[in-house]
Amino acid sequence: MKYMLLIYGNEQTWSTMEAIGLDKVMDQHRELGAELKANGELIDGIGLTVTNARVVRVTDGVTAVTDGPFTEAKEVLAGYYVVDCDLDRATEIAARLPEAPYSPIEIREFTPTPLDT
Repeated sequence: MKYMLLIYGNEQTWSTMEAIGLDKVMDQHRELGAELKANGELIDGIGLTVTNARVVRVTDGVTAVTDGPFTEAKEVLAGYYVVDCDLDRATEIAARLPEAPYSPIEIREFTPTPLDT
């Protein structure tokens, strides 16, 4: 089964990551990514920026665009992993992400039918 691990964060998360050292945090991501790739579990994963982020809403046929990745949440989506494993393993991987002690990691199962079929 494929799962998406959604990494969330906020200003407090980023401050904590900077205090730990961004190089150390990225090393943890690289190490975990290499392990998952070697196991055949890693499908995809990347960090996200807020550069050029927009929120698009359509109400009564009218499109409204606002700057920023921010919806009505306190945290912003900061990155993701897509893994192919069972739910228990996806949970274990999520708990190993360096952001997990500071911000939520959401696990979402993929639908059985891709959009391109």
